[in-house]
Amino acid sequence: MATAPDLYLGIMSGTSLDGIDVALTDFKEGKPQLLASHYQPYPRTLKDVLLELHQPGFDELHRAQLASIALARAYADAALTLLNKVGIPPHHIQAIGCHGQTIRHRPEQGYTVQLGNAALLAELTGIHVVSDFRSRDIAAGGQGAPLVPAFHDMMLRHPTIHRAILNLGGIANLTDLKPGLGTTGFDTGPGNLLMDSWISKHKGCPYDKNGEWAASGTIIQVLLQRMLDEPYFSSPPPKSTGRDLFNPAWLENQLDGTESPADIQATLLALTCDSIADAAERFCAGVEELYVCGGGAHNSALISLLQRRLPGCLIRKTDALGIPADWMEAVAFAWLARQAMTLHPGNLPAATGASHPCVLGAIYPA
Repeated sequence: MATAPDLYLGIMSGTSLDGIDVALTDFKEGKPQLLASHYQPYPRTLKDVLLELHQPGFDELHRAQLASIALARAYADAALTLLNKVGIPPHHIQAIGCHGQTIRHRPEQGYTVQLGNAALLAELTGIHVVSDFRSRDIAAGGQGAPLVPAFHDMMLRHPTIHRAILNLGGIANLTDLKPGLGTTGFDTGPGNLLMDSWISKHKGCPYDKNGEWAASGTIIQVLLQRMLDEPYFSSPPPKSTGRDLFNPAWLENQLDGTESPADIQATLLALTCDSIADAAERFCAGVEELYVCGGGAHNSALISLLQRRLPGCLIRKTDALGIPADWMEAVAFAWLARQAMTLHPGNLPAATGASHPCVLGAIYPA
Protein backbone atom coordinates (compact mmCIF):
# COMPACT_ATOMS: atom_id res chain seq x y z
CA MET A 1 0.00 0.00 0.00
CA ALA A 2 1.34 3.45 -0.91
CA THR A 3 2.55 5.65 1.92
CA ALA A 4 0.24 8.57 2.66
CA PRO A 5 1.64 12.04 1.96
CA ASP A 6 3.16 13.90 4.92
CA LEU A 7 2.78 17.49 3.74
CA TYR A 8 4.19 20.64 5.30
CA LEU A 9 4.57 24.22 4.12
CA GLY A 10 7.74 26.16 4.84
CA ILE A 11 7.58 29.95 4.70
CA MET A 12 10.77 31.99 4.71
CA SER A 13 11.29 35.74 4.48
CA GLY A 14 14.91 36.54 5.16
CA THR A 15 17.30 39.36 5.93
CA SER A 16 17.27 40.56 2.32
CA LEU A 17 13.65 41.71 2.79
CA ASP A 18 12.84 40.90 -0.83
CA GLY A 19 9.74 38.78 -0.30
CA ILE A 20 8.20 35.47 0.71
CA ASP A 21 9.33 31.97 -0.28
CA VAL A 22 6.80 29.16 0.22
CA ALA A 23 7.75 25.50 -0.23
CA LEU A 24 5.27 22.60 -0.29
CA THR A 25 7.23 19.62 0.99
CA ASP A 26 6.36 15.94 1.38
CA PHE A 27 8.22 13.94 4.05
CA LYS A 28 6.54 10.58 3.44
CA GLU A 29 9.89 9.00 2.46
CA GLY A 30 11.71 10.56 5.41
CA LYS A 31 13.73 12.96 3.28
CA PRO A 32 11.95 16.02 1.91
CA GLN A 33 10.52 16.09 -1.58
CA LEU A 34 9.81 19.61 -2.85
CA LEU A 35 6.46 19.32 -4.61
CA ALA A 36 5.82 22.96 -5.47
CA SER A 37 7.01 26.45 -4.62
CA HIS A 38 5.85 30.04 -4.81
CA TYR A 39 7.62 33.38 -4.48
CA GLN A 40 5.73 36.54 -3.62
CA PRO A 41 7.58 39.88 -3.47
CA TYR A 42 6.94 42.31 -0.64
CA PRO A 43 5.04 45.46 -1.56
CA ARG A 44 7.47 48.39 -1.43
CA THR A 45 5.47 49.99 1.39
CA LEU A 46 5.78 46.88 3.58
CA LYS A 47 9.51 46.58 2.89
CA ASP A 48 9.99 50.23 3.87
CA VAL A 49 8.08 49.71 7.12
CA LEU A 50 10.19 46.65 7.98
CA LEU A 51 13.43 48.48 7.24
CA GLU A 52 12.37 51.35 9.51
CA LEU A 53 11.56 48.91 12.33
CA HIS A 54 15.14 47.65 12.39
CA GLN A 55 16.01 50.86 14.24
CA PRO A 56 14.31 52.36 17.32
CA GLY A 57 11.67 54.91 16.42
CA PHE A 58 8.46 56.64 17.43
CA ASP A 59 5.60 54.35 18.51
CA GLU A 60 7.55 51.32 17.27
CA LEU A 61 5.62 48.76 19.34
CA HIS A 62 2.36 49.79 17.69
CA ARG A 63 3.96 49.93 14.24
CA ALA A 64 5.53 46.49 14.78
CA GLN A 65 2.16 44.95 15.62
CA LEU A 66 0.57 46.46 12.52
CA ALA A 67 3.47 45.13 10.46
CA SER A 68 2.98 41.67 11.99
CA ILE A 69 -0.65 41.70 10.90
CA ALA A 70 0.30 42.81 7.38
CA LEU A 71 2.94 40.07 7.23
CA ALA A 72 0.48 37.40 8.39
CA ARG A 73 -1.94 38.41 5.65
CA ALA A 74 0.86 38.34 3.06
CA TYR A 75 2.07 34.93 4.31
CA ALA A 76 -1.47 33.56 4.19
CA ASP A 77 -2.02 34.87 0.69
CA ALA A 78 1.26 33.32 -0.50
CA ALA A 79 0.51 29.96 1.14
CA LEU A 80 -3.05 29.74 -0.19
CA THR A 81 -1.93 30.86 -3.65
CA LEU A 82 0.50 27.93 -3.76
CA LEU A 83 -2.10 25.43 -2.52
CA ASN A 84 -4.66 26.68 -5.03
CA LYS A 85 -2.08 26.36 -7.80
CA VAL A 86 -1.50 22.66 -7.04
CA GLY A 87 -5.09 21.85 -6.05
CA ILE A 88 -4.35 20.73 -2.48
CA PRO A 89 -6.85 21.81 0.21
CA PRO A 90 -5.47 23.36 3.42
CA HIS A 91 -6.70 20.50 5.63
CA HIS A 92 -4.24 18.15 3.88
CA ILE A 93 -1.30 20.17 5.26
CA GLN A 94 0.06 19.04 8.63
CA ALA A 95 1.49 22.44 9.55
CA ILE A 96 3.14 25.61 8.32
CA GLY A 97 6.65 26.43 9.50
CA CYS A 98 6.94 30.23 9.35
CA HIS A 99 10.18 31.90 10.38
CA GLY A 100 8.72 35.41 10.39
CA GLN A 101 10.64 38.58 9.64
CA THR A 102 13.57 39.31 11.93
CA ILE A 103 13.81 42.95 13.06
CA ARG A 104 16.03 42.43 16.13
CA HIS A 105 18.49 39.67 16.88
CA ARG A 106 20.27 40.21 20.19
CA PRO A 107 21.12 36.81 21.65
CA GLU A 108 23.80 38.40 23.82
CA GLN A 109 20.93 40.22 25.53
CA GLY A 110 18.78 37.09 25.64
CA TYR A 111 16.20 37.87 22.99
CA THR A 112 15.30 37.86 19.32
CA VAL A 113 12.27 39.40 17.54
CA GLN A 114 10.59 38.02 14.42
CA LEU A 115 7.43 39.71 13.21
CA GLY A 116 4.47 37.81 11.79
CA ASN A 117 1.21 37.19 13.63
CA ALA A 118 1.16 33.38 13.76
CA ALA A 119 -2.30 33.24 15.37
CA LEU A 120 -3.73 35.26 12.50
CA LEU A 121 -1.86 33.12 9.96
CA ALA A 122 -3.47 29.98 11.46
CA GLU A 123 -6.87 31.68 11.38
CA LEU A 124 -6.55 32.80 7.76
CA THR A 125 -5.24 29.51 6.40
CA GLY A 126 -6.97 26.95 8.62
CA ILE A 127 -3.58 25.23 9.07
CA HIS A 128 -1.54 24.69 12.25
CA VAL A 129 1.35 27.16 12.39
CA VAL A 130 4.74 26.76 14.02
CA SER A 131 6.71 29.98 14.51
CA ASP A 132 9.20 31.69 16.86
CA PHE A 133 11.87 29.06 16.23
CA ARG A 134 14.80 30.98 17.69
CA SER A 135 13.62 31.82 21.21
CA ARG A 136 13.84 28.32 22.72
CA ASP A 137 17.43 27.93 21.61
CA ILE A 138 18.33 31.33 23.10
CA ALA A 139 16.60 30.33 26.34
CA ALA A 140 18.97 27.34 26.43
CA GLY A 141 21.98 29.63 26.11
CA GLY A 142 22.32 29.53 22.33
CA GLN A 143 22.46 32.11 19.58
CA GLY A 144 19.08 31.10 18.15
CA ALA A 145 20.78 31.01 14.75
CA PRO A 146 21.70 29.74 12.31
CA LEU A 147 18.88 27.20 12.38
CA VAL A 148 19.43 25.41 9.07
CA PRO A 149 22.61 23.44 10.03
CA ALA A 150 20.47 20.84 11.84
CA PHE A 151 18.53 20.31 8.62
CA HIS A 152 21.72 20.15 6.55
CA ASP A 153 23.12 17.61 9.01
CA MET A 154 20.08 15.35 8.63
CA MET A 155 19.73 15.63 4.86
CA LEU A 156 22.98 16.53 3.11
CA ARG A 157 25.85 14.67 4.78
CA HIS A 158 28.13 12.36 2.80
CA PRO A 159 29.81 9.43 4.58
CA THR A 160 33.27 10.05 3.13
CA ILE A 161 33.34 13.47 1.40
CA HIS A 162 33.91 16.63 3.44
CA ARG A 163 31.08 18.94 2.43
CA ALA A 164 30.06 22.41 3.53
CA ILE A 165 26.78 24.18 2.79
CA LEU A 166 26.88 27.93 2.16
CA ASN A 167 23.65 29.88 2.47
CA LEU A 168 24.02 33.21 0.67
CA GLY A 169 21.06 35.23 1.86
CA GLY A 170 21.17 38.72 3.32
CA ILE A 171 23.55 37.19 5.85
CA ALA A 172 25.83 34.33 4.84
CA ASN A 173 26.18 31.19 6.92
CA LEU A 174 28.22 28.02 6.66
CA THR A 175 27.45 24.47 7.76
CA ASP A 176 30.45 22.15 8.08
CA LEU A 177 29.66 18.48 7.38
CA LYS A 178 32.97 16.77 8.01
CA PRO A 179 32.80 12.95 7.97
CA GLY A 180 33.34 11.41 11.38
CA LEU A 181 32.86 14.70 13.25
CA GLY A 182 29.84 16.56 14.59
CA THR A 183 28.25 19.18 12.38
CA THR A 184 28.95 22.83 13.11
CA GLY A 185 27.57 26.01 11.59
CA PHE A 186 27.69 29.77 12.00
CA ASP A 187 27.04 33.12 10.31
CA THR A 188 30.13 34.33 8.44
CA GLY A 189 28.89 37.92 8.06
CA PRO A 190 27.21 39.87 5.26
CA GLY A 191 25.94 37.93 2.28
CA ASN A 192 23.84 40.06 -0.08
CA LEU A 193 22.63 42.59 2.49
CA LEU A 194 25.17 45.40 2.03
CA MET A 195 25.48 44.91 -1.73
CA ASP A 196 21.69 45.08 -2.12
CA SER A 197 21.46 48.18 0.04
CA TRP A 198 24.25 49.96 -1.85
CA ILE A 199 22.92 49.28 -5.35
CA SER A 200 19.40 50.21 -4.24
CA LYS A 201 20.69 53.57 -3.01
CA HIS A 202 22.73 54.37 -6.13
CA LYS A 203 20.96 52.54 -8.96
CA GLY A 204 17.44 51.96 -7.69
CA CYS A 205 17.84 48.20 -8.27
CA PRO A 206 16.87 45.61 -5.65
CA TYR A 207 20.05 43.59 -6.27
CA ASP A 208 23.17 43.46 -8.44
CA LYS A 209 22.26 40.91 -11.12
CA ASN A 210 25.15 38.49 -11.62
CA GLY A 211 27.36 40.96 -9.75
CA GLU A 212 27.64 43.01 -12.96
CA TRP A 213 27.91 46.40 -11.26
CA ALA A 214 30.49 45.05 -8.81
CA ALA A 215 32.46 43.58 -11.72
CA SER A 216 32.61 47.05 -13.31
CA GLY A 217 34.42 48.46 -10.29
CA THR A 218 37.81 47.96 -8.67
CA ILE A 219 38.29 46.53 -5.19
CA ILE A 220 39.56 49.18 -2.76
CA GLN A 221 42.03 47.12 -0.75
CA VAL A 222 42.43 49.57 2.14
CA LEU A 223 38.64 49.78 2.54
CA LEU A 224 38.31 46.00 2.32
CA GLN A 225 40.88 45.52 5.07
CA ARG A 226 39.21 48.18 7.21
CA MET A 227 35.90 46.32 6.95
CA LEU A 228 37.53 42.94 7.60
CA ASP A 229 38.96 44.38 10.82
CA GLU A 230 35.41 44.27 12.25
CA PRO A 231 35.82 42.05 15.36
CA TYR A 232 32.89 39.82 14.37
CA PHE A 233 34.91 38.23 11.57
CA SER A 234 37.72 37.01 13.82
CA SER A 235 35.49 35.83 16.67
CA PRO A 236 35.09 32.03 16.90
CA PRO A 237 31.80 30.15 16.47
CA PRO A 238 29.17 29.72 17.67
CA LYS A 239 28.11 33.14 16.44
CA SER A 240 25.30 34.81 14.54
CA THR A 241 24.66 38.29 13.23
CA GLY A 242 22.25 40.42 11.21
CA ARG A 243 21.18 43.96 10.43
CA ASP A 244 21.78 44.93 14.07
CA LEU A 245 25.49 45.05 13.17
CA PHE A 246 25.85 44.99 9.38
CA ASN A 247 23.66 47.81 8.10
CA PRO A 248 24.01 50.95 5.94
CA ALA A 249 25.22 52.99 8.94
CA TRP A 250 28.02 50.46 9.55
CA LEU A 251 29.06 50.78 5.91
CA GLU A 252 28.97 54.58 5.90
CA ASN A 253 31.26 54.60 8.94
CA GLN A 254 33.88 52.74 6.87
CA LEU A 255 33.91 55.28 4.01
CA ASP A 256 35.86 58.51 3.61
CA GLY A 257 33.58 59.95 0.91
CA THR A 258 36.09 59.86 -1.94
CA GLU A 259 35.31 56.35 -3.18
CA SER A 260 33.52 55.60 -6.46
CA PRO A 261 30.13 53.90 -5.88
CA ALA A 262 31.03 51.08 -8.31
CA ASP A 263 34.33 50.53 -6.51
CA ILE A 264 32.48 50.31 -3.20
CA GLN A 265 30.17 47.69 -4.71
CA ALA A 266 33.20 45.71 -5.90
CA THR A 267 34.68 45.95 -2.41
CA LEU A 268 31.44 44.81 -0.77
CA LEU A 269 31.41 41.76 -3.03
CA ALA A 270 35.00 41.07 -2.01
CA LEU A 271 34.02 41.50 1.66
CA THR A 272 31.35 38.82 1.34
CA CYS A 273 33.71 36.53 -0.56
CA ASP A 274 36.75 37.00 1.70
CA SER A 275 34.81 36.65 4.95
CA ILE A 276 33.31 33.38 3.68
CA ALA A 277 36.62 32.04 2.35
CA ASP A 278 38.50 33.02 5.52
CA ALA A 279 35.85 31.29 7.65
CA ALA A 280 35.92 28.18 5.46
CA GLU A 281 39.71 27.94 5.68
CA ARG A 282 39.73 28.53 9.43
CA PHE A 283 36.71 26.57 10.63
CA CYS A 284 36.01 24.08 7.79
CA ALA A 285 39.62 23.20 7.03
CA GLY A 286 40.02 20.64 4.25
CA VAL A 287 36.53 21.08 2.83
CA GLU A 288 36.27 19.34 -0.55
CA GLU A 289 32.82 20.37 -1.77
CA LEU A 290 30.94 23.62 -1.12
CA TYR A 291 27.24 23.65 -2.04
CA VAL A 292 25.64 27.07 -2.31
CA CYS A 293 22.02 28.09 -1.76
CA GLY A 294 20.12 31.34 -1.33
CA GLY A 295 19.78 34.29 -3.70
CA GLY A 296 23.54 34.89 -3.78
CA ALA A 297 24.02 31.50 -5.46
CA HIS A 298 23.03 33.28 -8.72
CA ASN A 299 25.68 36.01 -8.34
CA SER A 300 28.17 34.66 -10.87
CA ALA A 301 30.80 37.30 -10.07
CA LEU A 302 30.70 36.36 -6.39
CA ILE A 303 30.85 32.61 -7.06
CA SER A 304 33.72 33.08 -9.51
CA LEU A 305 35.72 35.10 -6.97
CA LEU A 306 34.95 32.58 -4.26
CA GLN A 307 36.18 29.74 -6.47
CA ARG A 308 39.45 31.61 -6.97
CA ARG A 309 39.77 32.02 -3.20
CA LEU A 310 39.08 28.30 -2.62
CA PRO A 311 40.78 26.67 -5.64
CA GLY A 312 40.89 23.17 -4.16
CA CYS A 313 37.17 23.07 -3.42
CA LEU A 314 34.40 22.08 -5.84
CA ILE A 315 31.68 24.77 -5.70
CA ARG A 316 28.17 23.93 -6.93
CA LYS A 317 24.56 24.89 -6.21
CA THR A 318 22.58 22.67 -3.84
CA ASP A 319 20.42 21.67 -6.82
CA ALA A 320 23.05 18.96 -7.32
CA LEU A 321 22.01 17.48 -3.95
CA GLY A 322 18.30 17.48 -4.80
CA ILE A 323 17.18 20.71 -3.11
CA PRO A 324 17.05 23.82 -5.36
CA ALA A 325 19.20 26.70 -4.17
CA ASP A 326 16.26 29.12 -4.10
CA TRP A 327 14.15 26.91 -1.84
CA MET A 328 16.60 25.40 0.67
CA GLU A 329 15.60 27.64 3.60
CA ALA A 330 11.86 27.34 3.00
CA VAL A 331 12.18 23.53 2.87
CA ALA A 332 14.25 23.69 6.06
CA PHE A 333 11.45 25.51 7.86
CA ALA A 334 8.95 22.92 6.68
CA TRP A 335 11.28 20.36 8.30
CA LEU A 336 11.56 22.44 11.48
CA ALA A 337 7.76 22.57 11.68
CA ARG A 338 7.63 18.79 11.36
CA GLN A 339 10.24 18.44 14.09
CA ALA A 340 8.13 20.62 16.39
CA MET A 341 4.86 18.86 15.61
CA THR A 342 6.45 15.48 16.35
CA LEU A 343 8.28 16.85 19.43
CA HIS A 344 11.77 16.23 18.06
CA PRO A 345 14.67 18.67 18.55
CA GLY A 346 15.28 21.16 15.77
CA ASN A 347 18.47 22.88 16.91
CA LEU A 348 22.08 21.83 16.68
CA PRO A 349 23.88 22.89 19.89
CA ALA A 350 27.29 22.71 18.19
CA ALA A 351 26.07 25.39 15.77
CA THR A 352 24.08 27.66 18.08
CA GLY A 353 25.88 27.16 21.37
CA ALA A 354 22.76 25.99 23.21
CA SER A 355 23.35 23.81 26.26
CA HIS A 356 21.20 20.97 24.89
CA PRO A 357 18.96 19.94 21.97
CA CYS A 358 15.55 21.64 22.06
CA VAL A 359 12.18 21.31 20.38
CA LEU A 360 11.94 24.65 18.59
CA GLY A 361 8.91 26.77 17.89
CA ALA A 362 5.55 27.81 19.30
CA ILE A 363 2.56 25.93 17.89
CA TYR A 364 -0.65 27.77 16.99
CA PRO A 365 -3.38 25.19 16.27
CA ALA A 366 -5.79 25.99 13.46
